[in-house]
Amino acid sequence: MEIIDLTKTVSDGMPVYPGDPAVNIGMATTVKENGYEVRSLRMGSHTGTHVDAFSHMHEGMASLGDIPLTQFCGKAMRVTPTMELPNRIGLFFATEVREDVLEKILAASPPFVGGALSEELESLLLKNQIVTYTDLEKLEMLPIGEAFTFFGLPLKIKNGDGSPVRAIAVVGE
Repeated sequence: MEIIDLTKTVSDGMPVYPGDPAVNIGMATTVKENGYEVRSLRMGSHTGTHVDAFSHMHEGMASLGDIPLTQFCGKAMRVTPTMELPNRIGLFFATEVREDVLEKILAASPPFVGGALSEELESLLLKNQIVTYTDLEKLEMLPIGEAFTFFGLPLKIKNGDGSPVRAIAVVGE
């Protein structure tokens, strides 16, 4: 079994989507002065590697707490837009995909989709109650067409429209 970390490191001042809150990480306490170390974190809910709730782009749709945890983990596969998509497992696209593959994705009924998604496709997937993952890294380490187990659990944020995640792929089980 191998665990592949698909998560970008969150760091002070890291790049964010235009208009999103800046990332500020500071020291709140230190071991030397307080006997323990604590950092203060200030960032948007869509910072770094993150998951999007349906409410992120569609008013009145489900927020993170309303979506079953089973939609944030499970069997998945790295795919290309031209291949036949497996049914009812998570899909991670090896190349950028646009809204012209929406019908193909919907026919496969994935619980979640990730990779280089256009904003238009992301919005359409969320509207169809498919969770989306953004800003994943090291997807190229996953072989195309081979199943793995994915975990990308969000923080439990009240009315959360999205959340940073620690995204991992478990391969060779």
